[in-house]
Amino acid sequence: MKQNQKAEKLRGADGFESYYGAVYGERWNAIKGAFEKEPRYVTYNAGSLSGVETAPYYLDAGSVRAAVSLPLKGARHILDMCAAPGGKTLVLASCMDENATLLSNERSADRRARLSRVCDESLPPDVRTRVTVSGNDGAVMCRRQTECFDRILLDAPCSSERHVLADEKYLSEWSPARIKTLAVSQWALLSSAWRMLEPDGYLLYSTCALAPEENDGVIARLFKKFDDAESASSPVALDVTPFCSEALPEPEPTAFGAIVLPDVQQGAGPLYFSLLHKKY
Repeated sequence: MKQNQKAEKLRGADGFESYYGAVYGERWNAIKGAFEKEPRYVTYNAGSLSGVETAPYYLDAGSVRAAVSLPLKGARHILDMCAAPGGKTLVLASCMDENATLLSNERSADRRARLSRVCDESLPPDVRTRVTVSGNDGAVMCRRQTECFDRILLDAPCSSERHVLADEKYLSEWSPARIKTLAVSQWALLSSAWRMLEPDGYLLYSTCALAPEENDGVIARLFKKFDDAESASSPVALDVTPFCSEALPEPEPTAFGAIVLPDVQQGAGPLYFSLLHKKY
């Protein structure tokens, strides 16, 4: 009974406040304050070097900072596993080698349609021909193919606390069970992605979540399950200065990755990312 009463107290706006206040301490008020302001967006022009006019795309600066941590030099077969709405796909496509291909996957039909439009409008034609949009369930993709991609970006569906705080309905329905459910889904996606990654390949896992269970907690589970997984350093590996309108934010280190937090990065984030290497 006491456990049920405790769980009930953690529901809704008060529960949300209690949970994240415990995680971030005195800093939580500053993070919430940053959420009340406009996010820090950058303009990304994937066609800036091609001489072809393409539609600019606007995305959180933290999302670009995460994507540039995936090293693409020498990569041939790249997967963006949960790719909609398409910002990170643009980053990868504009920076991949000329003989590389990118599979941008999105399970949701509506979101996949938007992803296709973004690719059509914002990628130069010669790059667009090397980007394929698919609609697979990422959690089961590994049943049909294994060790077939040398680079994978997994931007997993997550709590997205910035949006929860901005919506009274979502905030009133919040509970810790949401975090646990999402962490299960994130693990299914990550374990599938790991099976599709070639030996010596790199995988970038990212979320826009603040909850540690969805970030370092999921990565810790990967290390426990797979002996061939190891952390890799995540400096800026891709030069997006020709495409991006401004300098990118600096992340803070976590146990197994890094996170961009909006209170100290002029509204960018939250954006957690972890670069992983698959040993031979």
